[in-house]
Amino acid sequence: MAEAGTSKIAYLLERLAQGVAAHDRENPDHHSWGIGMSHFDIERLGLEEGEQILPGIVLQADGGVTGAFRVLCDGDHNVEEEEAEEEIIDAVAEEARELEVVRPGGGREGEQEYPPPLRPPF
Repeated sequence: MAEAGTSKIAYLLERLAQGVAAHDRENPDHHSWGIGMSHFDIERLGLEEGEQILPGIVLQADGGVTGAFRVLCDGDHNVEEEEAEEEIIDAVAEEARELEVVRPGGGREGEQEYPPPLRPPF
């Protein structure tokens, strides 16, 4: 940690602690165990992968974008997204069922002659 300035590391540790606290507050049934950062950011800050950055929280290079970090935990955050996606798909499917094609005159093909398509005047 000697390469980066003391104030930069203090700011980083404060943000990491806030991120872990926010995650734990929002997901009380998940156990946070690490912080994911890009390999570039870890090297730039003079840190090492696997280093314990906060009590019980290790630093992990995870190939993410530069300038961001992720709280790593044992919970599955995709379950909520998948459930929301299923709800959206179901809502769209129900909506599509409600939009049935109604033919003019209510007849079947061949029984009713359809008017010619509308064309713009030339």
